[in-house]
Amino acid sequence: MSAEPSWTLDAKDCWELLRSTSVGRLAVIGVEGPEIFPVNFTIEHSALVIRTGDGTKIDAIRNHPRVAFEIDGVGDETAFSVVVKGDAKEINAPDELRDTVSLGVSPLQPGTKNHFVRILAEEVTGRRFPVTDPSTWRSALSDASRAPHE
Repeated sequence: MSAEPSWTLDAKDCWELLRSTSVGRLAVIGVEGPEIFPVNFTIEHSALVIRTGDGTKIDAIRNHPRVAFEIDGVGDETAFSVVVKGDAKEINAPDELRDTVSLGVSPLQPGTKNHFVRILAEEVTGRRFPVTDPSTWRSALSDASRAPHE
């Protein structure tokens, strides 16, 4: 059986997909290791901008600015994944904050979210691949009982 074909997306296609959604996952290095958070974002030139409150994300970014960010999607026939890697930096300059506020990044959760962060995209990669029919993966174990272990 041959593997389903997949293809690499060029940078232009990756940015188009990033612009087509507003929610992704931010991966940071926290105190106890890697952490991943769903966040909403917007695009600013060749950077992503998120808004967050005090806590794990902003602390991790201050201590380890290297981050990864991912979006993906699934359609009827194809799926895609886009990953952005780069350095994240809190936006503190008053003129930059004014410009950033006008981007309209609104948090999904209530609460004080007074930190804006820019992720400078140094590497943007992506791929698209066909969605495989689930029956392809059927095996003798597919119908095995899921009885609890005793």
